[in-house]
Amino acid sequence: MSEDPINDSGIEIKALYSAADLAGWDSAERLGDPGQPPYTRGVYPTMYRGKLWTMRQYAGFGTPESTNERFKFLLGAGQTGLSCAFDLPTQMGYDSDHPRAEGEVGKVGVAIDSMADMRLLLADLPLDKVTTSMTINSTGAVLLLMYELVAEEQGVPSTAI
Repeated sequence: MSEDPINDSGIEIKALYSAADLAGWDSAERLGDPGQPPYTRGVYPTMYRGKLWTMRQYAGFGTPESTNERFKFLLGAGQTGLSCAFDLPTQMGYDSDHPRAEGEVGKVGVAIDSMADMRLLLADLPLDKVTTSMTINSTGAVLLLMYELVAEEQGVPSTAI
């Protein structure tokens, strides 16, 4: 191949790069240190050498109470984060008593219809000590707000979640 390939942005890609290609390139500005802006080397100074990655199992059983019990079991067994599976009506923004939710409530995850449900789901969980992943789409903003409100009720500052 006699000419250098061009990427989708129209930039020529050399077959071999050397230190000469970095002339005038400021590594402190462009690359930074780990844990410092622009975060090209990771968001934490020591990344996974200083702390293992979060271990979480995707879980969600029909009711908030059952899922809460499972979360407590998983945390007790060494899990370091939570990953909440929601049922299809919750994912679509339907209450459990909506006709379109019939036959789907609690089937593939936990049903969350209200703040009361979210309180039951998160009861006695150390929200300031674990991170929580919520696999959700269109109703994500509503469920995130519910999560934040329950944390606030538990006395957990928003900076800790």
